[in-house]
Amino acid sequence: MKDNKIPSPLVSLLPVFVLILLLFVTIRTFGSDALSGGSQVCLLVATAVCVLTGMAGFRRPWKDFELAITNNIAGVSTALIILLIIGALSGAWMVSGVVPTLIYYGIQVIHPHFFLVSTCIICAVVSVMTGSSWTTIATIGIALMGIGKAQGFSEGWIAGAIISGAYFGDKVSPLSDTTILASSVTDTPLFTHIRYLMITTVPSLVITLIIFTIAGLSHEATDTGHIAEYTRILSDKFHISWWLMIVPVVTAILIARKVPSIITLFASTALATVFALIFQPGLLCEIAGQGAGGVAALFKGGMGMLYGGTQLETGHSEINELISTRGMAGMMNTIWLIICAMCFGGAMTAGGMLGSITSVFVRFTKKRIGMVSSTVASGLFLNLATADQYISIILTGNMFKDIYSANGYESKLLSRTTEDSVTVTSPLIPWNTCGMTQATILSVPTIVYLPYAFFNIISPLMSITIAILGYKIKKKAEQPACHNDDRS
Repeated sequence: MKDNKIPSPLVSLLPVFVLILLLFVTIRTFGSDALSGGSQVCLLVATAVCVLTGMAGFRRPWKDFELAITNNIAGVSTALIILLIIGALSGAWMVSGVVPTLIYYGIQVIHPHFFLVSTCIICAVVSVMTGSSWTTIATIGIALMGIGKAQGFSEGWIAGAIISGAYFGDKVSPLSDTTILASSVTDTPLFTHIRYLMITTVPSLVITLIIFTIAGLSHEATDTGHIAEYTRILSDKFHISWWLMIVPVVTAILIARKVPSIITLFASTALATVFALIFQPGLLCEIAGQGAGGVAALFKGGMGMLYGGTQLETGHSEINELISTRGMAGMMNTIWLIICAMCFGGAMTAGGMLGSITSVFVRFTKKRIGMVSSTVASGLFLNLATADQYISIILTGNMFKDIYSANGYESKLLSRTTEDSVTVTSPLIPWNTCGMTQATILSVPTIVYLPYAFFNIISPLMSITIAILGYKIKKKAEQPACHNDDRS
């Protein structure tokens, strides 16, 4: 509406301050249980403050807020479905013996001194091939988590190595939706974008690998007897077999053939369920709570494996925790939180508050360093405010596109800076869709793995560093003027 006023940046920050204050109090009060409802209430209260401010103070109609919120929720509907399937997949891969088999052989092959750097490299390779950090973390990441715990590493270090590698691939893979989105929003050819990304991404990864190598060499390796105990207990509880590797191999083939993520994850879950019936019928009966045998027990156990949590008893508390699963039901708090986060992001957008806050960053775009730094700061802020990397990429690209063009810089500089600031920082924010998802999948709170996700921390800093150095940053070549001559 033309009569609507645009909120000032100070007023626009009010809902953000309310959210931060409420989250601080909630997390201090509930601790790790904050995601069970407290954080969701905080987001809804902040949303209400945003709507009230916009409607009462700036004449924003309710229908604008309603439309923005519903569009935001619709935009993450696919991600919500993927989360549910990942919940089922994690249960099926564990109970069928796929993850225990990977752990069983992995702790014998990967030397503890090189576990962290190997984990980062493995996740990077898988993520480049799949184009998905979520799929990488939900499959090979869970197995590596188990191997790392068996070798005595803390969960923060393991999750940091997994996430660092997974988001390297998510950032540079031509199959990645964020890579495609960043290039398309800024009108940059995809492979031009990827090649230019390497200038900041490769140094960030090299530094990360050096850190993980040093940390691994400093780690006191778990004694062989401890590893032998893990392998013995796993082999006693599960039927360990190389045949189970068919499941991850088929999953990799589907991914390589660019089958949609939902179909790939569903097919992988279904195949793992079949293998659970073949290789682990006793465990399904244990989950069902009935005696051995019986089709009804297998059906009940299979369903429980997919939708509910499983607590298998091995006689070893650490392994009990390692092989426990949460199924689809374990994803509900995350889904609830994502929906509430989308409400807040939609309200901030519809109220004009998001645009008002980000306009502050635009004032510092006169020079190259200020322009790149403002883009990084804006991307990070949008990740905090909208709680979704896709929305942040779209808003950052659209907001700075004309500015980069007016200053004579090529669009690939904007696309690279957007990825450096948005894609990799999204899993570091507890209420962001990525932060919530990875914390849920790995069962490690965001705040615990954040200090160890070195690649994600270094990438935005590297983007600013390269801007300061001016390396490979050139202005667009001026187009030659057209002159009339005798040629026609």
